[in-house]
Amino acid sequence: MEMLAIVLISAVLLTIAYLTYGRLLARLFLLDDRTPTPAISRRDGVDYEPCEASPLLSQHFSAIAAAGPIVGPILAGNAFGWLPAILWILCGAIFIGGVHDFAALVASIRHNANSIIDVVRVHISRRAYLLFLIFVWMALVYIVVAFTDITANMFVGALDLQSGKTFQSVAQARAADAGAIIVEAGSVATSSLLYLMLPIVMGLLVKSGRLSMSQATVVFVPLVILAILAGPLMPLNLDDVVRTFRPQLTPQEAAGLAVRCWDVFLLLYCAIASVTPMWLLLQPRGQLGGIFLYAALGAGALGLITGGLTGMQEIRQPAFKGWVDAEGNTLAPFLFITVACGACSGFHALIASGTTSKQLSSEGHAKPIGYGAMLLEAMVAIVSLCCLMLLAPASPLTKASPNFIYANGISEFLGFVGLPRQLGLTFALMAFNTFVYDTLDVCTRLGRFILQELLRMPGTAGRWLGTLITAGAPVFFVTRQSASGVPLWKQFWGLFGASNQLLAALTLLSVTVWLWRTRRAPWTFLVTGIGAILMYVMSSWALITMIRARWDKLGTDVVAWIAMLLLGLAVAMLIEAIVALLRRPEPQEPALQPA
Repeated sequence: MEMLAIVLISAVLLTIAYLTYGRLLARLFLLDDRTPTPAISRRDGVDYEPCEASPLLSQHFSAIAAAGPIVGPILAGNAFGWLPAILWILCGAIFIGGVHDFAALVASIRHNANSIIDVVRVHISRRAYLLFLIFVWMALVYIVVAFTDITANMFVGALDLQSGKTFQSVAQARAADAGAIIVEAGSVATSSLLYLMLPIVMGLLVKSGRLSMSQATVVFVPLVILAILAGPLMPLNLDDVVRTFRPQLTPQEAAGLAVRCWDVFLLLYCAIASVTPMWLLLQPRGQLGGIFLYAALGAGALGLITGGLTGMQEIRQPAFKGWVDAEGNTLAPFLFITVACGACSGFHALIASGTTSKQLSSEGHAKPIGYGAMLLEAMVAIVSLCCLMLLAPASPLTKASPNFIYANGISEFLGFVGLPRQLGLTFALMAFNTFVYDTLDVCTRLGRFILQELLRMPGTAGRWLGTLITAGAPVFFVTRQSASGVPLWKQFWGLFGASNQLLAALTLLSVTVWLWRTRRAPWTFLVTGIGAILMYVMSSWALITMIRARWDKLGTDVVAWIAMLLLGLAVAMLIEAIVALLRRPEPQEPALQPA
């Protein structure tokens, strides 16, 4: 009942925030539905394409969510306890993360749907603009590396539902216990591949006029369910295939090679998906993915309510584990960078100003899409944390990957309403993958935009060159094994978290400069300025801590060098922003005046 109370209180607080603070933000930023958006005035059918509020909300939500609101809260809850994580999720999403996403979206549509980076060029300086371009491209590459490796590892191995133990390969799982209830990761791979094909067919049917978007949704949502059901019937266990052609490999070696093959496949998919027209993949997949993710959120909520009312669930994890985690990281700053997308994420600004702003058909839609989607993501983070709170401190699943902890929790919640756990686990892992797919190819698309801008190659050649570089750079990292045995995504997660929150700080800083120089409104520093300072302090503190911890092996530690580069870029950006704030104000923008 305590877990149910936590979820209900959180949902009420987020709803109140949307109805009150969200309305205030809409008034402060002077949203006007009568002003044509760039999606309409610059429509080209490839990047600029107006989309209705409901499907665009689904697309935006699935793109910004990714693995962050699942992985981050679970890692933070394991490190410091669930109470600090929940408090930061709620406060961060309402007052910082939601404002950040909303402000980035509005700033973009007020600048012809150009990215937040262009706001830096216009209102700070061209030097800051170039620094920000480099910083953002590096951050996108980190995201692609981390999420590609997480997804590839989900396609290999197996999980014992009875003991909670995870296995590197299906062969190991079969040999461990003949009577165990094994869920093969290959079933998730099969369902995921089927899911990737459906939006393309859906996009073609909608574009041809044979089906409207709503009609296609009614047809294809059941097909997604069939894809989930088909996965366990024909699992694609790539490690078995590898051992067929290379029998001399051990199960662990075959599993490692299978993971690297999936890594390369996913990056190839990203490269192709990032250059396809929005109507062919991005919009239909966003529609299907958003509905699927709403279903995952609803399934978790239904299970929590049912289990809570019947007394079948209780919180087993400690609320607070201490100010320092097992690896020596202190609660501040690492709680704030570990939770990441569940409370605030700089990556959201890239989505909001990179693809969403080019599809926004009305300024009024910025409130539900910019602010509302972040609050929805906070609920995903809280449900993910509940999946950890179900586990006893001594459970072996607490040491499993966060995606398996999440999937196990959702399957247990669905078990309260009678759904078989194997099917529930496949459903939850598919939901996780749906988050990640949308993020991976959108990141590659955004990275392509940035390189085209840097190289000044707007045509087809620039499109493909930017895509190949953005998708090719992560290949270097994902095809290399860690000497320590730690998964690659875990090595990069701290760096991803710090750079992600630093990106949020720089976005809020840029928005603050824009608003102050064009409006001179005192509320600017309260609404966006305080968040910028908090994110800047926490992310810089985390980067300095990482550099100090790796100082002895600076010559060979890539993470330390990247952290130093990010910190240097952040300091240079801050100096440029302060100089811009002290300059004479600009004339008020016509777009900020009520129509």
